[in-house]
Amino acid sequence: MSDNVQPRFGFVNFAETWNGRLAMAGILIGLSTELITGQSIFTQIGLG
Repeated sequence: MSDNVQPRFGFVNFAETWNGRLAMAGILIGLSTELITGQSIFTQIGLG
């Protein structure tokens, strides 16, 4: 069996790279929605 196979779960580079990409996409979508609607993110989800 090969030892070159790395896990894809936990704190590994693969998971952290995708976590960062999704976080950046979420921030961009949230700010875009805020600019389009004129309401803050908290107001949109009912907290503000």
